[in-house]
Amino acid sequence: MGSVQGLSGRNEPFVVEALETLWGKSRERAGGRTNLLLAHLLDTTAVAELLWDGFLARATRSALDEVAGGPGRGRRLFAWLCGVHDCGKATPAHQRLWPEGAEAVRRSGLTWVESAAVAGAKQQKRWRHDWAGGLLARELLAEAGWDAEQLDWVWPLVAGHHGAFPSLRDVQEPRSAKGQLRGRGAWRRVQQALLDVFTQEVGFGSLGEVEPMAVPSRALQLQLSGLVVMADWIASDERFFVGLDDLGLVSLDASRERAASAWKALGLHGGWGALGVPGPEAFRDRFGYAPRPSQVMVVEAARRMGGPGLMVVEAPMGEGKTEAAQAAAEVLAAKFGADGVFVGMPTQATSDPMFTRTRRWVEAIEGELASRVVLLHGKRAFNREWKALLEDADAYADEAFCGVDEFGLDNDPYGVESEVRGVPERQAPAEWFLGPKRGLLAPFVVGTVDQLLYAATRTRHVMLRMAGLAGKVVILDEVHACDVYMSQFLREALRWLGQAGVPVLVLSATLAPAQRTALGEAYLAGAASREEFRVEVPAPLGYPSVTAAWLSASGEPQFHVDATDSWREDLGVVVQVVPEAVPGAGTSREQRERLQAEADVRVGDLLASELVDGGTALVIRNSVARAQSLYEELRGRFGDDEVRLLHARFTVARRADLTEECLRLLGPRTPRPRGGRLILVATQLAEQSFDVDADLLITDLAPVDLLLQRVGRLHRHEDTWRPARLRVPRVFVTGFEPREGREPAFAFAGEAIYGRHLLLRTAAVLPGAGEVWSVPADVPGLVGKVYGADASPLPEAWQEAGEEACREQENRDRIRAEEARKFLLTPHGEHEKRTLAGLHYGGSTAGSDEASLQTAVRDGDESVEVVLVVRDEDHAFRTLAGRALSVNGDVAPDVLDEVLGSVVRLPSKFTQAAQELRPLPGWHGHPWLRRSRALVLDRSRRARLGDVTVSYDDDFGLRQT
Repeated sequence: MGSVQGLSGRNEPFVVEALETLWGKSRERAGGRTNLLLAHLLDTTAVAELLWDGFLARATRSALDEVAGGPGRGRRLFAWLCGVHDCGKATPAHQRLWPEGAEAVRRSGLTWVESAAVAGAKQQKRWRHDWAGGLLARELLAEAGWDAEQLDWVWPLVAGHHGAFPSLRDVQEPRSAKGQLRGRGAWRRVQQALLDVFTQEVGFGSLGEVEPMAVPSRALQLQLSGLVVMADWIASDERFFVGLDDLGLVSLDASRERAASAWKALGLHGGWGALGVPGPEAFRDRFGYAPRPSQVMVVEAARRMGGPGLMVVEAPMGEGKTEAAQAAAEVLAAKFGADGVFVGMPTQATSDPMFTRTRRWVEAIEGELASRVVLLHGKRAFNREWKALLEDADAYADEAFCGVDEFGLDNDPYGVESEVRGVPERQAPAEWFLGPKRGLLAPFVVGTVDQLLYAATRTRHVMLRMAGLAGKVVILDEVHACDVYMSQFLREALRWLGQAGVPVLVLSATLAPAQRTALGEAYLAGAASREEFRVEVPAPLGYPSVTAAWLSASGEPQFHVDATDSWREDLGVVVQVVPEAVPGAGTSREQRERLQAEADVRVGDLLASELVDGGTALVIRNSVARAQSLYEELRGRFGDDEVRLLHARFTVARRADLTEECLRLLGPRTPRPRGGRLILVATQLAEQSFDVDADLLITDLAPVDLLLQRVGRLHRHEDTWRPARLRVPRVFVTGFEPREGREPAFAFAGEAIYGRHLLLRTAAVLPGAGEVWSVPADVPGLVGKVYGADASPLPEAWQEAGEEACREQENRDRIRAEEARKFLLTPHGEHEKRTLAGLHYGGSTAGSDEASLQTAVRDGDESVEVVLVVRDEDHAFRTLAGRALSVNGDVAPDVLDEVLGSVVRLPSKFTQAAQELRPLPGWHGHPWLRRSRALVLDRSRRARLGDVTVSYDDDFGLRQT
């Protein structure tokens, strides 16, 4: 049974008595019985062993073996590092916090001066057991003979296990404590004995024997830190780790039994395990058709990569980039030891269909893997497929992890309180992974790209996000959607992934050449552990193309670049301008409304003419207000049956229903009735990863890459029936006013979102009369002209305005990039640091809740979500559908989904007014609604927000009236 059983023969009686008394979890948080500190350390160690055996990727195990000194040596070191995390609880800083436990500890002979401890705690509130543990570990391991370079990376793992890494100066005990927080006198001998007994029980002969042989990269340290937190959280589940208050019952074998029960009950598992390199037949087996030339090219590039690296896949819409990336991911995983996948999409709406496709893919590899795919975004509760997976699962209590640290930091030791929103989603096959901050740890994850960007922010528990990404293959779709601000976080994430040896596939239909180079440089800089790493990334000589980059064993950058023909013939797309009168500065509201109405009528006339024989049209507006205005005009002309509206200011439930309906009506497999007519008016929601096939496109002007994305919704499938007059793909571009002898004027919405610089350059490359865009052949050239650093494509008459717009854009980009850098995980100049010490204390820190993080990485004006409810004439509250709530707004269980489905995001201009909104009185004790703001509508579905009246209905969504 190990060293615990022989304690009395090797230690002074008072040391044994102290170890019999030091508590790790209070009775209240350990199933009604005190859990001894040594028991919790060993419980966490036993969980770590299971993580090694059944969860860690082969690449991670190999890296830790190398750190420990060779094959087979990493497992025990990993288990020890996880278990030692709470050694700082063997101090008055922790033992004094629970009165019952403190009294028992004092009786054992371990004392402290409470007044000094209180003074120290007041001086530095963060000096608790995690920081104390970092200090103790550093000192005791130094006394055991560890080299300084090993000490320097290990102690931050202990000090940072509650989510933030302090500096060495931070962890020094506050002077005012006078030694009464860390413990003086006999405390030191007990702390040494605890570490010795624990170490020997794990299987090492002494602390000196534990010493690693190599220093891991910072990325591996961050991943390891996340795994320490994961092991601690699992071992803190009082349902499976009921307190042990008898030292005679404490042993690693006993902990292993407890851990095995927890592991089985929680349903924890890894990904696909040992995956063989798939053969040429695998593509057809997975996807049901033979690979196209571009897909063969991508998979072959993966086979040729000599190390984990970055692969950029550029191909037109409808080319099959997703399947190519998935097939390549299998190859990369098999070659480099990855055990799962993260797929990052630009939006929540595009994540939902990708979730379905990913489940089908992994199910084709092995049937049971489909149940291990997690959908990760804030509105997943409204995805029907996701909800169906939750229905038959067992209940899962949020309270299961309250034992992590009941005397924790800011009364929220692991972020649950601030992030618990939505339905009780713990009911799912992979239930443990559905808790706050744990989503990326699941073996297969589909979510918004934000989840990856959060891993590049200086925020609490960022190590959990890195632990979730490391050991996977990362696929990022539509990466061109990341603007200058978001790109700062993307490049920071790529640095860390490059250092971690995570293969990354970046997909885009319209990637600017400079962006391709920047992504390659960021990944390779991380792989080389260099602050600066300038490389010449070769440009592909065709389209579709693939560019792969990695480092050789000697650290030299290697590239593989290839291109091929598209599987489809080029489309000759006719592009025509539909001028729109743009109101100038100082125009009255009445004039603006009149000009907007005239523009709507012109689009209506165009649609009436073009759809005279039937057909489908997609109209994309750059703002919700423009979409709503046009929808009102078109509905009056064509009727409700022939017009749909889709934008982001419907409630989440209504938007999910509308999205599903639009994808069904305009999808590739939906029969088109001859003579039938359908018009979808949408915002940028329909711009990317939106699988519809329209006969005709009318769009507001947008930067050329986004404009080409919109063109990708046109004539998407060759076998779709179209009326004779719509068999030539045509795009009508509006939202701006061409002007004779000078630059055009742009509608306010487009200029506010995209800026004049890119709109001017895009307007300049629109084809003239009789010219067409050849898609996809012209895509790289068009993007290169607009985004390139070459001579401006602007006509001479536009040059002066273009130069001014360029200066404005450069200044705006510089300011936004500087703003983003405040939140980056690693400040500039610190990428070559060797350890995690001080990582969280070098600049601005983003909040840990989803809303704060999204604001940090997206740089939008902060907006607020509200729950819409209606108050009737009796002052009782009702849902939008009319179901009754109580006078105080209490929500019955069968109405909860309906209330949660009534969430809508307000425009940012209402953020200040929305701060005054509060939960309904009946929501204060509700776990899902207590932090939700209620926007109470009157019987006519109107409400005041500040000085403005807003209304809501299921036809238009939220709008200003």
